[in-house]
Amino acid sequence: MSQQPAPSIAASNRIWTIPNVISFIRLLGVPLFLYLLLGPENDVAAVVVLAIGGTTDWVDGFVARRMNSVSRLGELLDPFADRLYILATLIGFTIRGVVPWWLTGALLLREVVLGVALLVLRRHGYGPPPVHYVGKTGTFVLLAAFPVILLAQAVDSASSWLTPIGWGLAWWALGLYWAAAALYLAQTSQLLRADRAARGGGGAPAAEAAG
Repeated sequence: MSQQPAPSIAASNRIWTIPNVISFIRLLGVPLFLYLLLGPENDVAAVVVLAIGGTTDWVDGFVARRMNSVSRLGELLDPFADRLYILATLIGFTIRGVVPWWLTGALLLREVVLGVALLVLRRHGYGPPPVHYVGKTGTFVLLAAFPVILLAQAVDSASSWLTPIGWGLAWWALGLYWAAAALYLAQTSQLLRADRAARGGGGAPAAEAAG
């Protein structure tokens, strides 16, 4: 792992770009989803909102690259929207009893572990690690699993075949999530060893050399 790469050459400081508007709309879906799930408990409508929010995960990035409108704000909004959807869904599903506490705990523990690793990296002068495709795939699979699990609960006639599909995706996503965490931790450890070696050898700190 290297230090957080500089934004793409095409990245700009613009806020109101089409990809950013898409990301903002995705974010607006979070409170709507929670209202439908926990208020009137309209599970079918909640599934629709969650499915749209999850399946459009790639849209903002695709549009940004195709239209050459990559922005620094967009590079932050996309992963933030993903994590917010996952967190909101976990909270809502746990309150409703759609998923067990152990699944929520396993996913949140992964975020805590990576959060601690990020703090350690920042203390040594490094930015967050670049997004790994394993973690991105885990996020996509998890966002696909959630609406299937909820739909299985909302539609009794389809529960017998939707439930195993939804939980199969959830287990797959959980494995990918922790595999990505292991990769990030290994890369963090490698950076810290290099940093200690640079300091011990009297050279410039690894973080400064990388920059």
